[in-house]
Amino acid sequence: QVQLVESGGGLVQSGGSLKLSCTASGFPPGRTFNMYVVRWYRQVPGKERALVASIATVSRVTNYADSVKDRFTISRDNGKNMAYLQMNSLKPEDTAVYYCNARYLNLGNGTWGQGTQVTVSS
Repeated sequence: QVQLVESGGGLVQSGGSLKLSCTASGFPPGRTFNMYVVRWYRQVPGKERALVASIATVSRVTNYADSVKDRFTISRDNGKNMAYLQMNSLKPEDTAVYYCNARYLNLGNGTWGQGTQVTVSS
C-alpha cells in the first residue's frame, strides 16, 4: 500500500508563496512512482474536497483549477518519488487543508496523504 506524506504548509501573508511537497513510499512489487497520476486537492471546513491540480505520469501533462491557474505549478520528480505544488501570489481564499492523491495508472480512488494546512492572512 502506497503511503503519501505532505509537507510544506504553514502561515503566509497574502501575496506570498509556499511550496508543498508530497513524498510517496511503500510501492507494491512491480509498481513505481512514475506509474501514478498525482493530484493536489484542497478542502475547507464544510465543503467538499476540491481538485487543485494534476500531473500525468510519463507525459507530465498538467491541469489546473481555474482559481489557481497562472499562480500554482504542479511538478514531480519520479527519481525522488516526490510531487510538488508551488503556490505563488497566495490569496486568503487559498486557505485550506491541502491533500496529495496518487492513483496507479489513474485507476480507482487512489491513496491520500494526511493533508497539510495552508493559511493565508490578509
